Amino acid sequence: MSTLVASQDAIMTDEYFDKHPGLLFERHDNGVLKITLNRPEVFNATDGPLHYSLSRVWDDIHDDTDTRAVVVTGSGDAFSAGGDLGWISQMAGDYSVIRNVMKEAGDIVYKMMNCEKIIISAINGVAVGAGLAVALMADISIIDEAARFTDGHLRLGVGAGDHANILWPLACGMPKAKYYLLTADFIDGKTADEIGLVSMSVPGDQLMEQAMKVANQIATGPQDAVRWTKRSLNLWMQQAAPAFDASLAFEMLSFLGPDAAEGVAALQEKRRPSFPGSD
Repeated sequence: MSTLVASQDAIMTDEYFDKHPGLLFERHDNGVLKITLNRPEVFNATDGPLHYSLSRVWDDIHDDTDTRAVVVTGSGDAFSAGGDLGWISQMAGDYSVIRNVMKEAGDIVYKMMNCEKIIISAINGVAVGAGLAVALMADISIIDEAARFTDGHLRLGVGAGDHANILWPLACGMPKAKYYLLTADFIDGKTADEIGLVSMSVPGDQLMEQAMKVANQIATGPQDAVRWTKRSLNLWMQQAAPAFDASLAFEMLSFLGPDAAEGVAALQEKRRPSFPGSD
């Protein structure tokens, strides 16, 4: 079960969000809700329950009249270290699991876009996979300049799905998107800021302060105007929905092939993969 916690500045609330395992919630002044991915023992890697939570929590936030802005971050030293390998290994070759994960992955992207509340990510460390989708699909993304992230799908032997196809070409241009998605190279926060893939980078010790400052600025602004501006800006990404849906399908199709099985095994065994598709 998730736990609702209160800090010195937070107000204890009811159990409205208690159905979302793997997430912590704090309410702050001005209707700011802080969400923390909370599996620090595995660097907030996304397992099945957390992935499901990330695909559903945005509907509750959309309907929550006490929330005006959201700050989402990771517990400990990471935002999210990608998919839990035990969970990913269950996907390889299993059609029923792949089908469900495909729907949830699409829901994370579409529900974050359709949530009328403004979402701010405070990217405090490594971010990969579904965690990276949440980090970058936020309306405003603020990253520790020393943090590093990668889309990572090619390292696993599957097509780049999740959020990348719908966001990266629009955010940083097709040449940069192709380079980083096809190589799966890591990007540090400062570089991500320079190429336009995040809203801003700041020193790590200023990250949460900056995220909360932006959240409060938005939460005390004209709410209808803020929400309608988000909705209209996201129409640019909505135009890429067919390409995004195709990328999800291709990613999940990859999980039925031999390269994904080898990619998962190599990660579990901490060795360099030898993809059958490159033989």
